[in-house]
Amino acid sequence: MTGNRAMILTRRQTLLAALAAVATPSLALAQGDRRVGERTLGAADAPVTLVEYAMFTCPHCANFHATVMPRLKEEYIDTGKVRLVYREVYFNRPSLWAGMIARCAPEDRYFGIVDVLFDRQADWAAAENEQELIGKLFSIGRQAGLTDDQMNACLQDRALAEGLVADYQAKATADGIDATPTFIIDGEKQPNASYEELSAKLDAALGT
Repeated sequence: MTGNRAMILTRRQTLLAALAAVATPSLALAQGDRRVGERTLGAADAPVTLVEYAMFTCPHCANFHATVMPRLKEEYIDTGKVRLVYREVYFNRPSLWAGMIARCAPEDRYFGIVDVLFDRQADWAAAENEQELIGKLFSIGRQAGLTDDQMNACLQDRALAEGLVADYQAKATADGIDATPTFIIDGEKQPNASYEELSAKLDAALGT
């Protein structure tokens, strides 16, 4: 296992530096890969759409998911008022790897992994080296029923990595995203906010 992890790390050393050169073809490839792209919660026909841009290593994002998201989900998403569109941001390599692990699992387990990534962020994101980081991410993946072989194959999938980043770059550039978390409510950009602030914006969009 140690050897496999070292191989993953070696192959990923120059990944982010090469993104600009592969962004366009990777985006075309990504459109045919169900593992790439945004994930959603809530009714497809909800009257209001809330887009969230978040990064797995972002402490503010973790705080949002711990303190705001549960109430937001209960009062707006689960009631059919709001559809959440979740978009991952990759400002660093650990966030990309975390996203790849989340997408190794079936889609119905994705948000469960997201919850654990944010709940345990202080542990895995503080890893002292890349091998330790991979080990901690694998531990989270195992909780979702993934095997080490599945996760190794996922992290070695260069097309997946490039497709994820190309998809993120295209959407974040179009929406002018330079910080996380950032929200878009029916086309209007909203920076990090408390539940009360988001609730007021959502109610206004709902006309209530």
